[in-house]
This record gives sequence, C-alpha cells and structure tokens, in this order.
Amino acid sequence: MRNGFVTRLLAALLALPAGALCAARGAETGMTSSLQPAGTIPLSLANEVDAAINRSLEWLAARQNEDGSWSDANFPAITALALQAFLRVEHPRRQEAVDKAVKYILSCVQEDGGIYREVPGRKGGGLSNYNTAICMTALHAAGRPELTRVVQKARAFLAGTQHFGDDEYRGGFGYDKSTGRAYTDLLNTYYAVTAMRSTQDVEDKRPAGEKRVDIDWSETVKFIERMQNKPESGDEAGGLFYNPADPKAGTATNASGAVFFRSYGSITYAGMLAMIYANLTRDDVRVRSAFDWAARHWSLDENPGMGQEGLYFFYNVLTRALTVHGADIIPAPEGSPVNWKPDLAARLVRLQKIDADGRGCWVNEVSRYWEGDPVLVTSYATVALELLR
Repeated sequence: MRNGFVTRLLAALLALPAGALCAARGAETGMTSSLQPAGTIPLSLANEVDAAINRSLEWLAARQNEDGSWSDANFPAITALALQAFLRVEHPRRQEAVDKAVKYILSCVQEDGGIYREVPGRKGGGLSNYNTAICMTALHAAGRPELTRVVQKARAFLAGTQHFGDDEYRGGFGYDKSTGRAYTDLLNTYYAVTAMRSTQDVEDKRPAGEKRVDIDWSETVKFIERMQNKPESGDEAGGLFYNPADPKAGTATNASGAVFFRSYGSITYAGMLAMIYANLTRDDVRVRSAFDWAARHWSLDENPGMGQEGLYFFYNVLTRALTVHGADIIPAPEGSPVNWKPDLAARLVRLQKIDADGRGCWVNEVSRYWEGDPVLVTSYATVALELLR
C-alpha cells in the first residue's frame, strides 16, 4: 500500500513543471524563489496591466452611447465585444455599462431569433450570423436567467445558418445566410463554434418536450480541416486560411512549383481554438500542426502573414487559443522558448494610448477589418489583458 502511494506521489510531482515544484517547496519552507513559473506575470507588470485595464474601461464607459451601444449601432457585435470587457472584472462603472449594453443588444433581437439589425442595401446586409454569435456569447456571459430564452432562440437561429451544400464550404458558417450563395469562412465559423460551445448549457433549460439545438460538429471539423494547409505546402503546412475564394494572405509556391494559400496568424489561432471547442484534443494531429505553424512563425510585432492588418484581433484570439490550449511556453524556431504571457502583456501596456483625462485606448493605424475603430480594438486588447491577468 505505502509503496503504491509513494509511486503515485512521485509521479504526480514529476509531472509538475519545475517552476511549480519550486513554488510548492517555497510554500512549505517559507522560502521564495526569484524564478517565476512559466506563464506568470511579474507583480510589477501585473500592476501595470491592472492600471491599463482600468484606463480602458474608463475610456469605454465614457464613449458608450445613450442607447447603450458603442460605435456603429448597426452592428451590435461591437457593443457585445465591449460588454465582454466589462463582464470579466469589477469596475465602478461596470453595472451601468452592462445594464445599458444588455438593453441595447436585446433591442436588436429579431423574430427569427437572430440578434442583428437589418442594413438595407449593404453587401452582406446586417451580418446576421456574425452579430448573433458574438451577441449571444456576451448575453450568456452576463449570467442573467431572464436572458436564457433569448440565447436559446439565438442558438436555433445560428444552427440554422450552417451550410450543408455539396461543396467545399459545407459545414462552415458565413456572415449572412440570406445572401443565397454558397459562402462560408473560418472567421465566422470560429465565432459560431465559440458561441455554440459557450452557451451549450442553456439546452438543459429548455421546456419539457422542446427539441434540443446543436450544430453538426463533425461537418464543422471537416470544414476547418479543408481550410488547413497540408504537409505538401511546405512552410505553410499546419497553418490555416480564411476560405478558398478569398484566402486573405495570398498564395505561396513550394519547392516543386505548386501554389498554395498562405497561412496567417490570427486565422490559424482561430482555427486551432475552433478545433479544440469541437472536442479535438491538443494531441490531435490537426491541432498539433496548427500549434507548430504558430510556433514556427511566432511574432508579437505583427499578425504573421498579414503584417499590421488585423493585429488586435490577432492578440485577442492568440490569447484565447493559447489559454484554452494550455501552452505557457512557445518553442520558438531559434530554440529559445518564449514565455509569451508577460511578453504580450508588456506589449499591450506599451501600445495603449493615454489621453489627457487619464483614460486609455488602443487603435490600429492600419484600418482594415474595422481596426481603425478604437472601440473595437480597445475591446480586443482589454479582454486579452483580462485573460492574461
């Protein structure tokens, strides 16, 4: 009996990272170590992060519209992203901002269960899938029982937009199903998968006899896999692209002259996280190869493959993906492991723009993908810092 216990105890201790073991020993003896465990943000930087988060929430609160929306009221997803920033931490203006934002988002609920606004004459209309996915995620995170039915109906709407045509887009999600064309992409699929996975518990609260709602996860995985570059694509292997009609990062040619879509950072992390939410383990070859591409192309100076385009979405989805994946260290190509959490935290703190009132925001000088909107990128950056913290 005792030998078996000792064996299990040793195995458990050996499974701990070295930093965690040092920390455990320090706690037992009262000694402290100057070495920080991987993924730990030093106290001085943590204080800077807290201050940056507080400045950004003050900035967002000051710019919330009277109707509860932020930025362009035609697209409630922007408001929902800012709402998520307030939901994660305590702040003096939290309750007021949350109440107003929830009320506004509820004003965008449509009879079909979607959460969006009609935008006549605009290509893609009101981006109903995109807005619904982000809004239902935020409403669910608010944790209010009275919103359960809204989220349930939004799940039914979103599940009904999954594409099942006999083509390469099968299994994915696009911006707006009502366009009547076969079009899905990895960004909208990522948001749809995130929304369906994070709100799945509301299915247990449906009225008796009401059919449960879900998406076809196996077809979703197949779609994501089709957006992933295969080994024959050389250095692009493992990374992901937006969709076959518009890969976003262009093309590359391998040693034998074959042309492939270029992988890029933000969509690779989005695809990796979507695969994990679809119940693929991090040891699955598709998840591993996405992580390997990200490690080979590691950079915080740019969105790899896209330069400064989509930079703050990149920071946001990178943080989400690596947090869920559980990777505290990135095995960079040069052989020097990257302790990415403090690196990213320090970079975001450094990039924050502080105004004369002491409030802070972020903005991307390259405005593609709406990143010229400081509300959007401030929401991205704030949530990333909150997750890092």
